[in-house]
Amino acid sequence: MPLPEKIEIHPADGWSALEGLGPGTVLTIGNFDGVHIGHQAILAAAADLARARRTCLVAMTFEPHPHALLHPQSRPEVLTPLPFKLHLMGLCEVNKVIVLRSAHELLTLGPEAFLEQIVASRIRPCAVVEGEDFRFGAHRRGDINTLVTFGNRFGIEVMEVNAKQLALSSSKTIRVSSTLIRQMLHLGQVADAASALGRPYRLYGRIVPGRGKGRQLGFPTLNLFRPDQVLPADGAYAGRVLLAQDQDDLFVGHPALPAVVSIGRAITFGPDNPLLVEAHILEGLDKQAKTQWMAIDLLQFIRPQQRFESQAALAKQIGQDCIAARSILGLRN
Repeated sequence: MPLPEKIEIHPADGWSALEGLGPGTVLTIGNFDGVHIGHQAILAAAADLARARRTCLVAMTFEPHPHALLHPQSRPEVLTPLPFKLHLMGLCEVNKVIVLRSAHELLTLGPEAFLEQIVASRIRPCAVVEGEDFRFGAHRRGDINTLVTFGNRFGIEVMEVNAKQLALSSSKTIRVSSTLIRQMLHLGQVADAASALGRPYRLYGRIVPGRGKGRQLGFPTLNLFRPDQVLPADGAYAGRVLLAQDQDDLFVGHPALPAVVSIGRAITFGPDNPLLVEAHILEGLDKQAKTQWMAIDLLQFIRPQQRFESQAALAKQIGQDCIAARSILGLRN
């Protein structure tokens, strides 16, 4: 599936980039962080409507998250950085993505002003598709009812999509949201997060040189430059790794390699070690291949980080982690 066309808007520089968009598209607006199963339901409904109307599907998102400017002290951590978000939106049949670069003058617009000045005047869609908990405009005062009233006035169809409910491993049923997925990850609940995302949670970034400690213990690792994403709870995880020479190739066409993933500080080697994201590939690694980028899909939590009395004890535990991961991943021990 091709990447959607990215239309980047810096409000201070004007809106001329939208001139080629043309009226009559199907539009959906949101942060779409995670592109989780709730977002996927909205995008699927919008894609169906766009096909029925024989027009293109346009998604509008914000970069960075509006809270980063309005409430920097409580800025939410990112689940899907923009390049990965665009890839996931392409898989959901989005044709074009308007990336609004967050600015105070934009974020302080009231709901009606936002709809009139941006949606009706500049995008001119035939329809807008949103979830039932859609909020927009200054202080999030606008909701789906605001949108319906506006649509009736301007002749724009509004489609409402119900929120997705999910039964967790604990048997509790929850409404899927990006906030809830962040909470799951902070608790190490990557399997539940995968259910809410519709795929394993993925960290990705450049491969960086390590300290060689894993190799000394008999378990060499590939080390990920700390990503600007939500990091799950410190611990060992079963996962799969994708390797590529550049970021654009990272998301497509590469075999997933089984791995044990470690997130946290190597406290066995002292209290001042930096936080690391490391992957020990269990099998299938081409040691001759030159790769610079790595993606890690986290499948299941194995154990928390802990301090060991000796390097030998640590090596023994890593061996047990490998056995556990191979079992989780369906590999022979």
